Amino acid sequence: MSQISLTFPDGSARAFKQGITGREIAEQISKSLAKKAVAVQLDGKTRDLAEPIKDNAKIRILTREDKEALDLIRHDAAHVMAEAVQELYPGTQVTIGPVIENGFYYDFARKEPFTPDDLPRIEAKMAEIIARDRPFTCEVVSREKAKALFKKKGETFKLELIDAIPEGEEVKLYSQGEWLDLCRGPHMTSTGKIGKGFKLTKIAGAYWRGDSSKPMLQRIYGTAWATEEDLKAYLNQLEEAEKRDHRRLGREMDLFHFQEEAPGAVFWHPKGWALFTALIGYMRRRQNAWGYVEVNSPDMMERTLWEQSGHWEKFGENMYVTETPDERIFCCKPMNCPGHVQIFKHGLKSYRDLPLRIAEFGKVHRYEPSGALHGLLRVRHFTQDDAHIFVTEDQITEECVKLNEQMLSIYRDFGFTDVRIKFSDRPAKRVGSDAVWDKAEAALKRAVEAAGLSYELNPGEGAFYGPKLEYVLRDAIGRDWQCGTTQVDFNLPGRLGAFYIAPDGEKRVPVMIHRAMFGSLERFTGILIEHYAGHLPLWLAPTQVVVATIVSDADDYAGEVLERLKTAGFRVEADLRNEKINYKVREHSLAKVPVLLVVGKREAEEKTVSVRRLGSQKQEVMGLDEALASLADEAVPPDLRETKKAKAA
Repeated sequence: MSQISLTFPDGSARAFKQGITGREIAEQISKSLAKKAVAVQLDGKTRDLAEPIKDNAKIRILTREDKEALDLIRHDAAHVMAEAVQELYPGTQVTIGPVIENGFYYDFARKEPFTPDDLPRIEAKMAEIIARDRPFTCEVVSREKAKALFKKKGETFKLELIDAIPEGEEVKLYSQGEWLDLCRGPHMTSTGKIGKGFKLTKIAGAYWRGDSSKPMLQRIYGTAWATEEDLKAYLNQLEEAEKRDHRRLGREMDLFHFQEEAPGAVFWHPKGWALFTALIGYMRRRQNAWGYVEVNSPDMMERTLWEQSGHWEKFGENMYVTETPDERIFCCKPMNCPGHVQIFKHGLKSYRDLPLRIAEFGKVHRYEPSGALHGLLRVRHFTQDDAHIFVTEDQITEECVKLNEQMLSIYRDFGFTDVRIKFSDRPAKRVGSDAVWDKAEAALKRAVEAAGLSYELNPGEGAFYGPKLEYVLRDAIGRDWQCGTTQVDFNLPGRLGAFYIAPDGEKRVPVMIHRAMFGSLERFTGILIEHYAGHLPLWLAPTQVVVATIVSDADDYAGEVLERLKTAGFRVEADLRNEKINYKVREHSLAKVPVLLVVGKREAEEKTVSVRRLGSQKQEVMGLDEALASLADEAVPPDLRETKKAKAA
């Protein structure tokens, strides 16, 4: 029998007979490893432990403790949930059940609706199936056999899934005891390996294959973790996330609302708009200091431009389109880049003009399915802090290194110090030749290495016109949010006819670096609200100070304090209502106002204020001038504070 060479994580290589399994290799290494092993990785891809190994590869035996096993735990839990549902509710069809972030789900076709009361019953049955510790076994079958089997079981949705499997791809059935399902795999060795760290979380509706013209199914979500302690920590995080939900806080703080007549579009209230414009003001100051010029491009442009740019072919299904009475077709812009190229092209450019940094707070419009919309975090119409930097090839590395430093400084200013970077390379659906993509990816990697950054590869997730870096922020309760991006584009400028005059007098096509730091301002606002649980820093708070009276005798003095604060540039309100002070404090605390200045008869006589902070029961009596000076210093935005320090030095 032929031999294959397998290379282990320590670099050692050993010869084995072709067709040996991961389980057999684990047994040869040690009995303890064989007992703990749940799967095998071959060249980075996870496989069943019982799958024959046919080719030379880098090998790694996975145990339940490895982080890569977490997806397997969740995948197996999804199958066990499906078996539990069919045991408890005969006649239910199972459809699709993937692993998702932090858990899994399965879509079911059943006449009667599931209710929250069903979840504990399903969980108990899952625990019973896990305790049986039945082995997962894989069988490769013909399409005909698979279709006959599921047709006999009445699983009509599975027949459609089998038809959708590409020609030449194996059709696999995975069994756990007598129950089986159509599945690509892989799975762990048995149901018992799932453990006890699982919980079903919610029920929702979902159209079959995400198509609103197809049947509505019932989706049951669950989460699964390696240990019960990990599960408990995650459930605590969910509980905390519920308290921080920006949609609830947005109502309590009177920031914004949504309504059915404008799905996926934000109605900003005065306080919310104050927060939004504070973000724009901050970013505008930073960009001005970094040498950007701010522009504004049309919201709607003719289809021909989007065809030329490649957006119509690669992104057209997500674009809003209208036809005018003169039969011209226009598109609401889904991205700002083609407009910025037109601005670059207006007037002859020399290499001396580069880098040219063009920025815009541009509103873009992208269709999202209604089921995907989620408050400010997933909308159809949003504002980007978008910029496009036109450079020569020699300038790419230096400019990307600067961008990285700028990105990280901005995130620090907003309280995000745990930032990870993902490198997203060419997607399947793209414009440009492989040679051009090779050049773009190599240029961006050089920039990453020059900046001394570590990054995680995100295969196939680049933009259709170029590779990108994604900046992922970890918030106060440990959740990750993708925000900023840097993209290197060798394609779009040439497609749209942009050029500059090089030192030799010849025309050259510039490279365009796409850059967004907040990303979507709507999304970043939602992330900030949840990160701070609504308790925003004083400089950013929509209403920074409320002056509240204890008695009506202090109304005139409250008005004087109010005017002093307004003159000093604060966003301030007065509460002169004939209500008890404790009622006012509770109300403004719910609205997350950072500072209350409480004034009564004594404060009016002594020209003092009683300072109360959000989240604190303490209050401090201060002279009015002292309080104003202290608050004014605290309310300085972080970028201006740094400028002030630099000047002082």
